[in-house]
Amino acid sequence: MPQSLRIPSPPARARLPRIALNVFVLSAVMLFVALAQPSHAQNLSAATSTGADHNTHNIPVPSTIATRRASAVTLDGKLDEAAWADAAPIARFTQFNPDEGQAPTQRTEVRILYDDDALYIGATMYDTAGPKGIATRLVRRDNDFDSDFFQIAIDGYHDHLSRAFFTVNPSGSKQDLIGVGASCCDSGWDPVWQVETRINADGWVAEIRIPFSQLRYASDSVQTWGLQLRRWIHRRQEEDIWSFWKRSESGGPQRFGHLEGLRIAHTGRHVELLPYVASVARAIEADKKDPFNYGVKSSARVGADVKYLLTSNLTLDATINPDFGQVEVDPAVVNLSAFETSFDEKRPFFVEGSGVFGFGGLNCYFCSNVSSLSAFYSRRIGRAPTGAPLAYAAGKYVKLPDASTILGAAKVSGRTSNGFTIGLLDAVTNRETANLRLSDGAQSSQVVEPLTNFFVGRVKKDFKRGNLVVGAIATSVARQMDTMFVSRLTSHAEFYGGDLRYTWGDRAYSFVANTGLSTIEGDSTVILSKQQSSARYFQRPDRGRGSSGFLSNQLDATATQMIGAAGYARIAKESGSWLWETAVNVRTPGFENNDLAFLTRSDYVWYNANIFKQWQTPTRWYRNLNLIVGGQQQYNFDGDRTDRQAQAFVSTTTPQFWNISTFYIWHPALLDDRLLRGGPVVQRPGSGFYALNFSSDSRKRLVLSTNGGYSWNTHGGNSLNLGTSANYRPTSNMVVSFGPSLNTSNSVLQYLTSIPDATALNFYGNRYVLSGLTQNQIAFDTRLNVAFSPRMTLELYAQPFFASGHYDRFKEFVAPRQGAYNTYGVNAGTVTTQHDNAGTITRYTIDPDGAGAAAPFSFANPDFSQQSLRGNAVFRWEYHPGSVLYFAWTHSRFRQDGQGSLDFSHERDALYAAHPDNIFLVKASWWIPR
Repeated sequence: MPQSLRIPSPPARARLPRIALNVFVLSAVMLFVALAQPSHAQNLSAATSTGADHNTHNIPVPSTIATRRASAVTLDGKLDEAAWADAAPIARFTQFNPDEGQAPTQRTEVRILYDDDALYIGATMYDTAGPKGIATRLVRRDNDFDSDFFQIAIDGYHDHLSRAFFTVNPSGSKQDLIGVGASCCDSGWDPVWQVETRINADGWVAEIRIPFSQLRYASDSVQTWGLQLRRWIHRRQEEDIWSFWKRSESGGPQRFGHLEGLRIAHTGRHVELLPYVASVARAIEADKKDPFNYGVKSSARVGADVKYLLTSNLTLDATINPDFGQVEVDPAVVNLSAFETSFDEKRPFFVEGSGVFGFGGLNCYFCSNVSSLSAFYSRRIGRAPTGAPLAYAAGKYVKLPDASTILGAAKVSGRTSNGFTIGLLDAVTNRETANLRLSDGAQSSQVVEPLTNFFVGRVKKDFKRGNLVVGAIATSVARQMDTMFVSRLTSHAEFYGGDLRYTWGDRAYSFVANTGLSTIEGDSTVILSKQQSSARYFQRPDRGRGSSGFLSNQLDATATQMIGAAGYARIAKESGSWLWETAVNVRTPGFENNDLAFLTRSDYVWYNANIFKQWQTPTRWYRNLNLIVGGQQQYNFDGDRTDRQAQAFVSTTTPQFWNISTFYIWHPALLDDRLLRGGPVVQRPGSGFYALNFSSDSRKRLVLSTNGGYSWNTHGGNSLNLGTSANYRPTSNMVVSFGPSLNTSNSVLQYLTSIPDATALNFYGNRYVLSGLTQNQIAFDTRLNVAFSPRMTLELYAQPFFASGHYDRFKEFVAPRQGAYNTYGVNAGTVTTQHDNAGTITRYTIDPDGAGAAAPFSFANPDFSQQSLRGNAVFRWEYHPGSVLYFAWTHSRFRQDGQGSLDFSHERDALYAAHPDNIFLVKASWWIPR
């Protein structure tokens, strides 16, 4: 990079305050722009209440009027109060499934009331079969019902984009989801609302109260909302909806009906406090020599979350000493790739409202081996300290923090009356220090994570009645660098992006695009490590000369900054019996946003196209049938074609309600710029993949499903993946699931290591050693969920996991850009082994050219065997609306050796011998509305 473009770093201690100030100014500007716009959304809603803006499919849009409550209503599952008789019933529903457009087989009546504080919905689901025809289950909040249910969807802004879902089944179990703007949907949203249900001789009844404080809507005195009502009859797999559209059409809030006549009094600011106390005890294997390990670690903490309604549609969430404790465990994995493993976010503060911050997204009918343009991966905040190796290198015994402490976090999210969707989030993690005991007994400390500020700002604006949505996002990570971290972490990183979605032809056609610019800055050592990372491999010796300009793709050991760009665009037909799509996805070589996002690779231009045919009219052979055919290909910025595939996909639902899908993918022989992990481009063999999935009738007590896949390549490699699960419901409040899975593979070209060798002229002075790898994995996922009531549940989870890998057939490629290779000891060189007293191979020594000039090299036997057991038990009791008590126990044990093959008795004994790690957590929170 030329010196004129190289930005020197200011003093580390000045960095964080300066960037924090910039973040604050940017946040204030974004919020001011959104709030300062003139309000017109409610006027738009009134103008479109006839449905003219979205009724080009010639199906009348229904409308109803909310009735002000004139007398008391008691939530008891009985609609026997006089107030309910005042409300006009909604009774005209239409089948969406299975007999599209036909009258429902069962009658449904819904009445809607409101007062100054809440919306009331009374729904009667009549059933000619009486209580015997009603399927119901007790489940934890937001879990799958597998039963009858009734759902209300509300578009409070009436912008034909937003929606809040409230769903209840006959047992009173609840689900709630929210979609903000074009995003759908956020399952972490947990509003406080009440429902009572009752099963009687005529069917079942749901009586619901939703406080206005839990909804978001315009501030006008007279409201018109979008509304959809939905009933599911489980025994018939029948879906009845109030505002109807065809299954082949683009549906959603743009085709909701209208709820009119709401006159909501201004209630002032609304505040919710959620203080908590938590206690954690951790039992681990004691070490008498370790002064930091007595076998038990305990801690207690207190804190509070605050939710404050800035307006009826904007919310401020703040937290003091936040509890981001995770009670669900991540699954065990074996990752032999060069890339990081991504896990789902499970911490409530980040899960709730996450849809507001969504950016990018990869929407495709069928695509593979490609990722979306991610801007925000919240698990970067509060992660495990990155400087742990520094502590272990400095001290004999180490007391290391499990995670970076989040000193505080706050976010503003919601949607303004003038069509802006806003999300602002800022979090600060503490400077973390590990305690050390040195070899001479002296005490010391080591900084393992610097003070860091994380910021995300997101804004979107709707135009053309929601048919055009334009947005922008900015993220920042700023660190107050300690000396030890200057060469390990970037001092700051930013990402700026923009996106749009445009739909036309009654939303049958869509164009989606997003683009972004990333920039990172830091010491030249850090930037060099980013250039050489698995995302880009600038050090590849056969790489083109590249450029050190604005979007650099050239290895530069003196650079202190790297800038990259990314983009995605897709145009598609999304309504009708024939659908199609085509898309392009681009990452320049220098694109890097991993400080606050999740990125596996850059340096590619990817294309795909698919044609999609769907048959939605049931026949004697199927209830529906879908067929997709298409292809994709990819190039790097040197012009090498690194991916090409053809694919076909078929799925169907049988008349017996079994779901079956299958697909096939074929790849010809292709160039691979990642296989040698920084080495030259070589050719990988052609390959194919076939998958078959099915699941049985979900109405039954026992539901079976199987997912299987088989792949092979033209050089003899193959793999088999087989997973099956059985869900059994012995009672209406209990479900037991057992899901064993088996993965076995025989790889031909597994990267092992690189060895400097001046005689390896074809490969620029290095030998890139690969291996055959026979790998086996077995897992047994087991769950038991018991619901004692809609607000009290117990969930048990356990996952025994066994994996092994045996390396053999060591080899090297003959030349770059070719697929031929030599196998040591077969057609090139020699292989000798060293063994221990038990006869197990401990080391390999390879002479790559026998009597030639190349020097021998050796490496330890890389075979492995892993055994792990992960599980937890979580008792959850919502003892008062919004207030929750948790008891959680997490158990884990892990062991690894060099066995190299799966042997049940060995795996069992090894797992049993592994010392367990147990964590016990008690947490209580109180919801205090003001």
